[in-house]
Amino acid sequence: MRNKDPQDLSVEEIRFLLVDRRRASRNIRLERFRQTGRVLPFVGDPDVMEEAGNGSSSARTKIRYPKASQRTWLDVLLLGMEILAVVGLIAIVANGLSVLGTLNRTVAAALQQPTLEPTPIVREVVLPEGHTPPNSPGGAKPNEAEIPQHLRPLVQSIANLPIPTPGSQQAIRIQIPAIGVDSPVVQGDGWEQLKKGVAQHIGTPNPGENGNIVLSGHNDVYGEVFRYLDRLSPGDSVILFTNRRQYTYIITGTQMVEPTAVEVMDPTPDARVTLISCHPYLVDIHRIVVSAVLQSQ
Repeated sequence: MRNKDPQDLSVEEIRFLLVDRRRASRNIRLERFRQTGRVLPFVGDPDVMEEAGNGSSSARTKIRYPKASQRTWLDVLLLGMEILAVVGLIAIVANGLSVLGTLNRTVAAALQQPTLEPTPIVREVVLPEGHTPPNSPGGAKPNEAEIPQHLRPLVQSIANLPIPTPGSQQAIRIQIPAIGVDSPVVQGDGWEQLKKGVAQHIGTPNPGENGNIVLSGHNDVYGEVFRYLDRLSPGDSVILFTNRRQYTYIITGTQMVEPTAVEVMDPTPDARVTLISCHPYLVDIHRIVVSAVLQSQ
């Protein structure tokens, strides 16, 4: 067929030549792929001879495959590399998770707030209105002798508390008909406030509200507004006025206490008023405390 002119070839011969040419090209490509490692040989074929066409030696192509020992070594090498890659990937993931856990714990520790101990409530050391008698050397003045030396700075800091802003619910006037008291009520019970009338302790409630309204006044100076507190009896009334209305409290009892008996100023669950003044008259070494509860409206 190869000596014939193309015009003399039959259809079957042409088809045969095309198939032979295609097979030869395919074998050349396969050999190139095997040489570059893109095609692996069949196991058990160390040396294969393929003939193209009808056995013509000119179209014969010889394909050599790697030996079995070479293939085994290569397989082991590739398997080892794959195992190392997997182990490395697992190590990287494990290390990342460990770093992430450590970071989360660090952030959580930074965000955690310490449990704070409650700050003790700063309370008074002595009852208000303490002063020296007007007939003593130096006249009437705040009686610092009642206050322990180491607690005087605390008393001074409490005395400097800001005065509340005036409001329509605050007490502005007090009347005690049984002893003829009719006086203005000022906020704050420092020495200067007590010169102006009856002083309300800062932080105590407004008239009509639940809690203990603490009011103090002098007994022998600056008008002697509370001079006759000891004459009050249970059932007498104390009337407190605001800008809107008045509230009546009924006296329940009287007691004499030491200047340090600050528990009489403690808050109460009911609505009441506590009146405080020095006692006895012109001696002022104790306090007289009168309690009254809000009359049912």
